[in-house]
Amino acid sequence: MAADLSSHPQPARRRVIEIILGGGLFASLASFLYPVLRYLVPPPVAELGGDQVTAGKIGELKPNSAKIFRFGSRPGLLIRSSDGNYRAFSATCTHLGCIVQYRGDLQEIWCACHNGVYDLNGRNVSGPPPRPLEVYEVHLRGDDVVVSLKREA
Repeated sequence: MAADLSSHPQPARRRVIEIILGGGLFASLASFLYPVLRYLVPPPVAELGGDQVTAGKIGELKPNSAKIFRFGSRPGLLIRSSDGNYRAFSATCTHLGCIVQYRGDLQEIWCACHNGVYDLNGRNVSGPPPRPLEVYEVHLRGDDVVVSLKREA
């Protein structure tokens, strides 16, 4: 009688349970490996805008105010000084890459991360920033304020 049991094929229930357990093990393994692979191979980042972007409209900013705008895949800072002139800089601090902001009360560009200060020409004045901000050219075209990369002279 013992010989008869070993020659029988596996019951269908056991095969179904093996498939379910094997599929669960495979799904668990895939759920752990997928985020790791996505981290190791990040998606390509499309560069937006190219060499120039429209940062806003002419009447949008009041004198002695500023706004952050998108310059490609990076943030930019458009400032309208108290005399009405426009200036534009990279809004990324040169120390650790934090986003800088314009302080109208002190008329300076300030990084809140480590209290870095830049003047209205983008030069680092105090704090830990090692170099000045990247300066952009500003052009007024019709009603638009157009910001472009500074051309080397």
